[in-house]
Amino acid sequence: MTELVAIDYRAPNAAQLFTESLKNTGFGVLRNHPLSQERVLNLYQSWQVFFNQSEQAKNSFSYKSIKQDGFFSRNKAESAKGSSHRDIKEYYHYYPWGQCPTELQGITQAYYQAANSLAAELLAWVEEFTPLEISHSYTQSLSSMIENCENTLLRILHYPPLLEDEEPEAIRAAAHEDINLLTILPAANEPGLQVKTLEGDWLDVPSDFGYLIVNIGDMLQEASAGYFPSTTHRVINPKNKLENKSRISMPLFLHAKPDVVLSERYTAHEYLMQRLKELGVL
Repeated sequence: MTELVAIDYRAPNAAQLFTESLKNTGFGVLRNHPLSQERVLNLYQSWQVFFNQSEQAKNSFSYKSIKQDGFFSRNKAESAKGSSHRDIKEYYHYYPWGQCPTELQGITQAYYQAANSLAAELLAWVEEFTPLEISHSYTQSLSSMIENCENTLLRILHYPPLLEDEEPEAIRAAAHEDINLLTILPAANEPGLQVKTLEGDWLDVPSDFGYLIVNIGDMLQEASAGYFPSTTHRVINPKNKLENKSRISMPLFLHAKPDVVLSERYTAHEYLMQRLKELGVL
């Protein structure tokens, strides 16, 4: 694999091409999708104002350990599984039922609903083009796994400019895999996302504004007995002073309902709790 090619969401064979890309690389890139650039840019700018506030102001929305909703400061940021360094980032976990600054609630909820609907459609594409011998092993249809699920998470990430006082080996997001079924991510306002190829090389993911990046999470890998691979990815530090800017990113993590049986080993809830403990946020 030498590149990730953007697939036209409106193309007649988009669903097939998208699912093939997920199978072959763990990632898919879509263009001409329904999440408008204007909406995404507005959300980036609005949340940048939140992150520009004082620590005291942001910590008034500090996350709740049990529910995992709210603001995570840099000293509370997760460490990737197997990494001894915290990622260089701060972020906010948004759920429609959770806490949110009043001035951000309306636009964030509207985006969440639109992104959640699109993610559900893309999961249906995956289901449609899953080989029968694989889909027969699902404990239930993929579409039914997400019905009325309250665990689907919108994470608003802020990677601040580096201050040169960071731990020597720390990066913005260390190599990791996502926990959930599918992740959908509008291209960030700055580059830095990389995916690990089957050959072990790191490949830059297209960051053209207007592209949508989609990747498989561990839950779909578990449910498909490894047919769909959860691909390792990371966010690298800026390469020079010109690139040393704030980076905003908004992944939506599409989750299965807690009682969904992913495999003989795990329910969705059991798997989520295990991974959150590994990340050091429980």
